[in-house]
Amino acid sequence: MANKEKLPWDLEEEILSRVPPTSLDRFKTVCKRWNALFNDKTFINNHKMTFQFVLSTRSKIYSVSVNPKVEVRELTLNNPGLKAQRHKNLFATSGLLLCDVGNGAVVWNPWLKQSRCIKLEVNEPSLDFLGIGYDNNKRVEEIVYKTLSVYMKDLGSQYTWKIHDFASDTWIDQEIEKTKYSRRITEGSVTIRLTNLSVVSLNGKFFKFCDLPSGKNRRRDALALRVFREDRFSLLRQCHVTKKIKIWVTKNKIDNRYGGDVKWMSFMEVSIPTMPDLEHPKFNSQPSYFIDDKRLVICSCDETGRAWIYVVGGNKLVSKTQLDSVVDPWPLHCTYFPSLVLVPGGQREEAELQEAKNLHVTTELYVPGKTKSSIKLHYG
Repeated sequence: MANKEKLPWDLEEEILSRVPPTSLDRFKTVCKRWNALFNDKTFINNHKMTFQFVLSTRSKIYSVSVNPKVEVRELTLNNPGLKAQRHKNLFATSGLLLCDVGNGAVVWNPWLKQSRCIKLEVNEPSLDFLGIGYDNNKRVEEIVYKTLSVYMKDLGSQYTWKIHDFASDTWIDQEIEKTKYSRRITEGSVTIRLTNLSVVSLNGKFFKFCDLPSGKNRRRDALALRVFREDRFSLLRQCHVTKKIKIWVTKNKIDNRYGGDVKWMSFMEVSIPTMPDLEHPKFNSQPSYFIDDKRLVICSCDETGRAWIYVVGGNKLVSKTQLDSVVDPWPLHCTYFPSLVLVPGGQREEAELQEAKNLHVTTELYVPGKTKSSIKLHYG
């Protein structure tokens, strides 16, 4: 039998980057090389269906990619067992998205189209969900995810943390003082107060982590916190008066100890007097952003509530794009990078599951001066 010509690895990788994300998780078991590839964040970032922002309006949910052209796609999220309504909050962390829907929450991986509902207990008051994370316990191999929420116990000064454990499907209560739950900007279970960075650990403890590098902030200044390169923090501040943007990042990796030795360093400064306001406090609309090398990409709403993507580099506004296809003003939005993290106990959309089971992909490549090559990917 004649020897079959093998595809060059770069062409094989190009073909795999076109495979639907719902199938990549199953293809990890094909061989060690594919498994390593699918765990490579560069591969995921270069996938043809990757995106960097998720936006939610009263009626629709969207993904937005900037690669470098801005592309908007509509997403679907079925909430079985939960009343359909606009999301109250969106939080992305650990490769998962937490959608607060008022009468409960949905933990969702929009890339894999997998989700899980979190229903409130009987007679439970309405909760404000604040984030999702997991215990940093290296002695336990299995990651146990938990969500963090809060509610006012009465009209007095007492608030209560509500922590939901995915593995046991149980709730844990922890009372806190009202003074510790003030105006906040939240990134997962990390909270920015006006002058310092506070952390809510998933056992309910609330403690100061470190001082912020931005100093005293005016109320109209935009202040947004992000995780930077997976293990550090970044902080964006825009001065309301001058429109100047400054970004700091933590110098060292963040561990689970309190951050008395955290050091911040200036990462980027951009002075664009014509830059619009990135915060609109009347609608609690903070900017979402990510840093790609020396390029800053921001999602924000203008004074009318329309969503825009701003790309900043070299101390100038490189491009600005209004997201015309996003219906309804003042969408919720957050930065989200796709991952193959499975939702614990989650369910896939049935149509996508059936499609993945019956997947047969054959791609033919024509390379000038060479014979035609093909690769077949089969599952089922």
